[in-house]
Amino acid sequence: MHMADALISPAVGGVMWTLSAASAVYATAKIKDDPGEKKVPLMAVAGAFVFAAQMINFTIPGTGSSGHIGGGILLAALLGAFPGLLTIAAVLVIQCLFFADGGLLALGCNIFNMGVIPALIIYPLIFKPLARKGFTVPRITAASALAVVAGLQLGAFAVVLETLVSGITALPFSVFVLLMQPIHLAIGIGEGIVTSLVLNFVYKANPEILENSAAQTIFPLRGKDVSGGAASGKTAPWGSIKKSLVLLGALALLTGGLLSIFASAYPDGLEWAIERTSGSAELEAEGPAFRRAEAIQENTAFMPDYTFPGVSAGSAGTALAGIAGAAMSFFLAGGAGFVIYLVKRNKAKAV
Repeated sequence: MHMADALISPAVGGVMWTLSAASAVYATAKIKDDPGEKKVPLMAVAGAFVFAAQMINFTIPGTGSSGHIGGGILLAALLGAFPGLLTIAAVLVIQCLFFADGGLLALGCNIFNMGVIPALIIYPLIFKPLARKGFTVPRITAASALAVVAGLQLGAFAVVLETLVSGITALPFSVFVLLMQPIHLAIGIGEGIVTSLVLNFVYKANPEILENSAAQTIFPLRGKDVSGGAASGKTAPWGSIKKSLVLLGALALLTGGLLSIFASAYPDGLEWAIERTSGSAELEAEGPAFRRAEAIQENTAFMPDYTFPGVSAGSAGTALAGIAGAAMSFFLAGGAGFVIYLVKRNKAKAV
């Protein structure tokens, strides 16, 4: 659901950049305690995994469309809402600048639709209440499915509203929304299955990971916390997460370097809806803001469309791009977490 620049006006792009930047600053500030020496590598590995997983488009039967996971709910469940938002933002920045996946002008929209909505709205309102009485496999599965579907429905509707406010006449509201919502419902079911499988795997290996993340609240909780203890504000101990880190890291490499070459060739849900609404798979936009954004991406995107220059478009280029992108997401997400860790630790020492 990566929006291209042609889907929005410069004014809407600027507003959404501001909202997303403000949300990232807010998320950073709300991490009151340092993210911890073990949370930082988890941010890095989870970011790498989500980048790799987003490269795998799965076919939506009978539609001629495909979908991929967004990863917002998955990251929020693994890391907490605030680190989850920062991690998905890091992935989207990597995709935009180095792979030309999603427009630079539309980057604020993409971070808001795929990061702010699932991590800061849907996760605390749907996922956490469903798992509030204690994590179990059925609760994790139900919470994952419902939260992902709700997040994608709200995110898809946000895309429609952003194009409407931008005055994109090629995408009339009534037609566009009636195509966007059902196709992203189907995609949400697929992503919900993937999310529940990953979270159940992590919970069985290290239950402290989900319990610790759920203990970081956005809205005050009354009574008992999700781990079943008194809501005292203390988080559950992390314990050892080395096994989960290694397995998630290996899965990221396997997904980006091998499984990505088997991704569906069908257009994703957004592209599918655009083509059926406007009659064209890609819309055109003119103006200095669009030209500047395009020029910047042309200079930064050394792997456009997930292929290396000089490597024929196909399995080899896709595998190389998947591994490179996962590695860059690892370092950017982990680096952001490490900087926050240092700043929070130094502030705590200065008090």
